[in-house]
Amino acid sequence: MIDRILEYNSQFVAEKAYEPYAASKFPAKKLAILSCMDTRLTELLPKALGLKSGDAKIITNAGGTVLSDTDSSIRSLLVAIYELGAEEVMVIHHTDCGACHMSYAHFKPMMLEKGITAETLSAWEERGVAAWLEGFHDTEASVRKTVAAVKNHPLIPSSVVVRGFIMETTTGALTEVL
Repeated sequence: MIDRILEYNSQFVAEKAYEPYAASKFPAKKLAILSCMDTRLTELLPKALGLKSGDAKIITNAGGTVLSDTDSSIRSLLVAIYELGAEEVMVIHHTDCGACHMSYAHFKPMMLEKGITAETLSAWEERGVAAWLEGFHDTEASVRKTVAAVKNHPLIPSSVVVRGFIMETTTGALTEVL
């Protein structure tokens, strides 16, 4: 698959198909979005929000969550705010999210099947892998928790607006979580 993608990329560049996507590194709408990496959102999310290339910094991970004060999502938001001028943050989770059912107990047998040794898993269990790979079971509660983690982070300025939403995965409809 990667070789096919590389072939396509060469043609894309040769035909200058990139030209319609030219944009500044600075988000034109001064907006950062933290959302899920779900493939259904790749095109739906920006289209449902009326965003085009260059309008917002879109940060994604499994579930669109913040796991700690030093998590890569917080790092990306800090760069978006301080370096790139973002003034507002939207946290957008979605319906039918795989992170709702995610757990280490689910992943462990698959890891063993793919050749990760029991000894390696045991060492990672001591490091807290079970909590790290645990998803969430209530999407609204997860949005509230993520919004609070961003709003209350000591390095996020209080002037930054942070709001949370759930996107309906089929239609793109947003519901604000208060």
